[in-house]
Amino acid sequence: MMTGIVNTTDQDFKADVLESDVPVLVDFWAGWCAPCKAIAPVLEDLANEYAGKLKIVKVDVTSCEDTAVQYNIRNIPALLIFKDGQAVAQQVGAQPRSKLAAFIDQNI
Repeated sequence: MMTGIVNTTDQDFKADVLESDVPVLVDFWAGWCAPCKAIAPVLEDLANEYAGKLKIVKVDVTSCEDTAVQYNIRNIPALLIFKDGQAVAQQVGAQPRSKLAAFIDQNI
């Protein structure tokens, strides 16, 4: 079983996220975004904790503009949960680990 976080591209988003057989938490982020960097280690932890139940995929909005536009990402970090190819939940902004875990638990 693959653990850790997958970095995807516009080209691979469909395979990595929409065709996933487990729910996917997509982190829309950018290298210049301080809150994005702040939650990165928390997401790494959660990726290991939820391994097998949830996949975490990062989308760099600066290099994956098409995907960011498609999902109407205006502010980052933006976290979307996808199930069966559909976005089912969204949360914007850096949150403490407990809030992120609760967001995941409510939506997978």
